[in-house]
Amino acid sequence: MQVQNEQELENENVGIENEAPQKDEKKPVDIKKEILSWVLTLGAAVIIALLIRTFLFEPIRVDGSSMCDTLQDGEIMLVTKPEYLFGDPQLGDVVICKYPGRTENFVKRVMGTPGDVLEIVSNVVYRNGEVVDEPYLTEERNDNGFSMVAFTLGDDEYFVMGDNRDNSHDSRNYYGYTQPSALTRDMIFGHVQFVMFPFNSFRGIE
Repeated sequence: MQVQNEQELENENVGIENEAPQKDEKKPVDIKKEILSWVLTLGAAVIIALLIRTFLFEPIRVDGSSMCDTLQDGEIMLVTKPEYLFGDPQLGDVVICKYPGRTENFVKRVMGTPGDVLEIVSNVVYRNGEVVDEPYLTEERNDNGFSMVAFTLGDDEYFVMGDNRDNSHDSRNYYGYTQPSALTRDMIFGHVQFVMFPFNSFRGIE
């Protein structure tokens, strides 16, 4: 009886040893689905980036010296968009704008809003008959004696100027020296908030 039990146990053990573990079968990779997944992911990332740049914010590099010393050539600005999607530029705002017939962006300061009357006498700006206080100007960049006759802005017009008045192409002279012009509201689309690079020059812009 004992022999039979041992034999039965041996047979059971042999049966267990002969049962090899089954390996999970790997499903073949569907290349088309994999490619489509990557394309959709990249497409979504591009769309999100475009939406952020259009409606929220974007970094823009300063190109030129027309806003010195407020902004320096080569600095990277953080430009926000929502305030101009839901509101209008305010006096003193440093903005990103476009000029008629030009595709590139310009950075300038809003000096006049709809209905204002701007006049310049030997570099001194008068708005509606009163001298504009401009603590952001550097004296040696504003001493060429520029003057401009009184210019009245229409219902949808804005007057912009660079802080480097001696070297700025802006509303004072867009169509020629001493020939003022204005931008329409749709030409202004970004508000400069900070200088974010180089890091040691990080600062807010007023």
